[in-house]
Amino acid sequence: MAAPVRLGRKRPLPVCANPLFVRWLTEWRDEAASRGRRTQFVFQKALRSLRRYPLPLHSGKEAKILQHFGDGLCRMLDRRLQQHKASGDHAPCSPPGAKSPARERPAEVQDPYMPGPTQLKAGGSGKYWPARHSGARAVLLLLYREHLNPSSHGFLTKEELLQRCAQKAPRVAPGSARPWPALRSLLHRNLVLRTQQPARYSLTPEGLELAQKLAESEGLSLLNVGSGPEEPPGEEPAVPGAASAELGASEGNVQQPPLQLGPGEYRVLLCVDVGETKGAGPRPELLRELQRLHVTHMVRKLHVGDFVWVAQETSPRDPARPGELVLDHIVERKRLDDLCSSIIDGRFREQKFRLKRCGLGRRVYLVEEHGSVRNLSLPEGTLLQAVTNTQVIDGFFVKRTADIKESAAYLALLTRGLQRLYQGHTLHSRPWGTPGDPESRAGPSANPLCSLLTFNDFNAGAIKNKAQSVREVFARQLMQVHRVSGEKAAALVDQYSTPASLLAAYDACATPEEKEMLLSTIKCGPLQRNLGPALSRTLSQLYCSHGPLT
Repeated sequence: MAAPVRLGRKRPLPVCANPLFVRWLTEWRDEAASRGRRTQFVFQKALRSLRRYPLPLHSGKEAKILQHFGDGLCRMLDRRLQQHKASGDHAPCSPPGAKSPARERPAEVQDPYMPGPTQLKAGGSGKYWPARHSGARAVLLLLYREHLNPSSHGFLTKEELLQRCAQKAPRVAPGSARPWPALRSLLHRNLVLRTQQPARYSLTPEGLELAQKLAESEGLSLLNVGSGPEEPPGEEPAVPGAASAELGASEGNVQQPPLQLGPGEYRVLLCVDVGETKGAGPRPELLRELQRLHVTHMVRKLHVGDFVWVAQETSPRDPARPGELVLDHIVERKRLDDLCSSIIDGRFREQKFRLKRCGLGRRVYLVEEHGSVRNLSLPEGTLLQAVTNTQVIDGFFVKRTADIKESAAYLALLTRGLQRLYQGHTLHSRPWGTPGDPESRAGPSANPLCSLLTFNDFNAGAIKNKAQSVREVFARQLMQVHRVSGEKAAALVDQYSTPASLLAAYDACATPEEKEMLLSTIKCGPLQRNLGPALSRTLSQLYCSHGPLT
């Protein structure tokens, strides 16, 4: 009789040759992840490389032979090893099964607004245990209260989390621009669940178990935990001020009072995108030309456009964060070679689409000559047609310049013109998505737009990779189809806001011919022309064909 087939691994897994180094790198990676730092990926790569190395290492310097181990990381390991030896253990590699020493923190300065490093539960098995007064602990306790409250929905939105934190720590300024490192860490550890749009946050079963242990460790009874924002007498607030600063990312701008700048209380500055000042070539020359022309400017990271003008408060209460309103003008600068490459890779249409949605009405497309047109990969006629379409169809004002000096002179002329135009006017802020003064949009700019976006709202609303709704993703998907412009995509999503609604409409059609003509009569553009049978047929083939497209 044949012997039974042996399944599974024949040899045991090799024992880790450097358990201390692995443990320290794991601690640093987890701490960087809890703070939202990108160094977590550096530690993760080094950790993966170290686990593959079969021989013991006696110092951090020896680890330099491994991939992803640089001088800085090796020095960190050597310093940690010296601290470890000073504590009484002189073996850099503990034998398997030995009890691990107490966790130590890396030699870094603790940011009071960031969550503290993860700590081991007393007598526990090494599971995640957020530090006291950290943002992660605060979020878990808040969601645990909501879970135990019988009259609640069992979840909290981001705005509700901010409101609860403000109730616990009213001294914290609501306009903090801190990110969400604590919440990101909890989502990554599968302790908090995010659902729907806008996001709703609730506890997972693992998070519920951990939050219950946290509440018991802080001496909070079930009645106090589920009763609301009150704390027991003599008990410290469970939600520290640091948590409110962590959670005040984008909603901080909404909670700020409206900004109003009277005549003489602001100055008009040219804001230059940081991309115009870096790299090889003539970009730094632009700043030198602006300085030579005595143009008051500043360099910022702009998520859309290359140049905007900002009305900056001259006597702010906080000199580090003056109030800033973005004027209703934006400039996108393109050299001919860059214009050619953007048409080829599709950035040309996408950038114009984002410029139309940036919230500013006066859009200028600055086309700068560069070398001979014969050396470009597209013929001159194609470039001229693209520039003409930008002005006639898209409604941009197109300005052509001979070189970078003429471009700087044009920006200087615009800056001085806007300074004269807004002189003596009172400016005030408006929320994102609301229209400005309707009378200032039509005709010449004798009456300038005085209801403006704040710089933070403008830049945050123009982020390219921000979270998007299904409608926005559907519109971008449609724009990848040949001959579907932004206006046609907008008309399609107005009629069918999601792919599911479009597919349902196709399923309701009785014949294939009816499917092909379903979208042909949709009105699009300022002239309200039909989408047409050819494009309707193309879209029906895209969404109704089960096999490869022909």
